[in-house]
Amino acid sequence: MLVETNYDRRAAVRYALDWAYARNPRFYDFEDIGGDCTNFISQCLYAGCGVMNYTPETGWFYIDSNNRAPAWTGVNFLREFLLTNLGVAVYAEEAPFSELRRGDIIQLVNREGAFYHTVIISEIFSPAVPENIFVCAHSVDSRNRRLSTYNYADAVGFHIIGARKELTV
Repeated sequence: MLVETNYDRRAAVRYALDWAYARNPRFYDFEDIGGDCTNFISQCLYAGCGVMNYTPETGWFYIDSNNRAPAWTGVNFLREFLLTNLGVAVYAEEAPFSELRRGDIIQLVNREGAFYHTVIISEIFSPAVPENIFVCAHSVDSRNRRLSTYNYADAVGFHIIGARKELTV
């Protein structure tokens, strides 16, 4: 049976701040083979929920560099997982900047309309505009970087609604 569990935003942001300029040795560094941004954000999300989804192909998990779900490291796959996940682990909804909070994520879109980068919100001030949103990221390691300093055509926010875990009896 699935039960709701909290998404600990403080734990996710604390992880992001602690590892923004470093690599957790528990996870492979994908920097030289396509980028480490979504791998890093998945680690942050996992720090906030403590649950992975081991569903083959469509899940969200990391065992090692060769045994992981596409959603763990792929920008588009993570977005799809967060928006459609009805099982265990985190889930989200698209949201305007005004509804985002610390621990939520943003994905950047290039001029061709392709999603290419994932960041996590480490701080946000009102009004919630790019100049007042600070993020952490890998693939150009960043800690409390203003969102407005990135070069992008569009940015889409994802509010982490919560997480689910399997209740064992």
